[in-house]
Amino acid sequence: MGKFYNICLAVFAATGSFLFGYDMGVMTDVIQSPHFLKFFDTHDTSPIIGAINSTFSGGAVFGSLMGGFTMDKLGRKMTIQIGAFIALIGSIMQAAAYNLPMILVGRILAGWAVGLLSMSVPVYQTECADPKIRGLIVGIAQQMIGVGFIVSTWVGYGSHFVPETSSFSWRFPLAFQAVPCVILLVGFLWLPESPRHLIQTDRGEEALKILKKLHYNGSNMDFIEREYQEIKLTIEAEKAITVPGWLVMFKVKQWRIRLMHATLAQVFTQMTAINVIGYYQTVMYKRLGIEGSKNLLVTGIYNCVGPLANLIFITFFLDRVGRRKPLLIGCAGIVVAFVCQTAINSQFDKSTGGHRNGLAIAGVFFIFCVTVIFSCSFGPISWVYASEIMPMQIRGRGSAFATGIGNWLISTMWTQVSPIGLEKITWRFNFVFIAFNTVVTFPTIFFLFKETKKLTLEEIDLLFGERALGSLPEELDTKMSHVEEEDATAAGKREV
Repeated sequence: MGKFYNICLAVFAATGSFLFGYDMGVMTDVIQSPHFLKFFDTHDTSPIIGAINSTFSGGAVFGSLMGGFTMDKLGRKMTIQIGAFIALIGSIMQAAAYNLPMILVGRILAGWAVGLLSMSVPVYQTECADPKIRGLIVGIAQQMIGVGFIVSTWVGYGSHFVPETSSFSWRFPLAFQAVPCVILLVGFLWLPESPRHLIQTDRGEEALKILKKLHYNGSNMDFIEREYQEIKLTIEAEKAITVPGWLVMFKVKQWRIRLMHATLAQVFTQMTAINVIGYYQTVMYKRLGIEGSKNLLVTGIYNCVGPLANLIFITFFLDRVGRRKPLLIGCAGIVVAFVCQTAINSQFDKSTGGHRNGLAIAGVFFIFCVTVIFSCSFGPISWVYASEIMPMQIRGRGSAFATGIGNWLISTMWTQVSPIGLEKITWRFNFVFIAFNTVVTFPTIFFLFKETKKLTLEEIDLLFGERALGSLPEELDTKMSHVEEEDATAAGKREV
């Protein structure tokens, strides 16, 4: 079955990423519903709207960190199913909300679930992927996030045409979140566990069968046997030196460096302002004079452009050009697009008539440029790079930390602050992102990030130290030596 099965598995697993995209995108249209704003006595740039969006991101922080426990204890597969179940409860609460606390709790649960899914789906895909197409396989997660945005936009756009007195305009889009939840819960019953997790939990024979199912092309059994042995030896060696708990990620130098890389990849993704645009683009279009159904139509088109660019990039380029170059080019491109968009917005209030319409079109164009550039750089690569550089023994906890802190904690801050910034300082708000990407993101990627294309996960270990596993700090090394001595003494007594 090989490559075809591998891709199909990755696409189905990315239903979790679809839910991620839908849950984030749906509020863009919901906050444009006159009935919703009246029902909760608010407006689209109020602190209440910021709270509704930030509680989602805040819930995702804790969901991601929870995944660090469930991934190692229960496996990748079960973690994804748990996320789908929590999301189902959250969607029901949001759709049935009759007051603000109820919708806030529903958004927290949805965020909690998406936090679990956003860190577990890329890890699951990474551990199942053939090294030669790992960029494509994990890039599918970002693709499905984009598809989720598209579906949320057009569901919201269609619901917009009901009478303003009807709650259908926001209850139905929120209720639709339940569909991917049910698909994940049921469908994952028939999908395999990650072969690396199976080997880690002493189910080697089952893991070998799954590796063959995922990677066999009719003539590469030697490669699969070598891959199996490499994974097994690496995991056994890591088990021999690993100290339980989360602090080991920070005490082993090579692991600490890799955790920093993964976390920064997620931080830099948020600092492109892609989620600020995603949540508040309707507000940005209003500033350009685009309102009503036309506003939602432009939003719908925007949400289609990014996934199309992402699909082309992950299919034809990502595994050829690697990780570093697209990130560097993408960072520079996003800065240029923001500078142009900011310049246009600064002049918009001074213009009238046809010139005003021309500026509006140009402003929309550069907002669209951001999503295209993002989709060919940070969008897919942040998930690929952050998941593939983690060593097996901290992959669950490390991915949880990187996603929870690097992605969702930063997202929580911006979703709460952005509506205030857009209202109070308008176009000047963009300078925060322009400055950060210029002064921090570009130099860090240029000097620190490593190229990982087409390497196995075990070969990537060698990029970060003299040996695959690095070395333990002296105090931990001493502790492990004592444990080994005690084991040897106990073994000698048993022999006597």
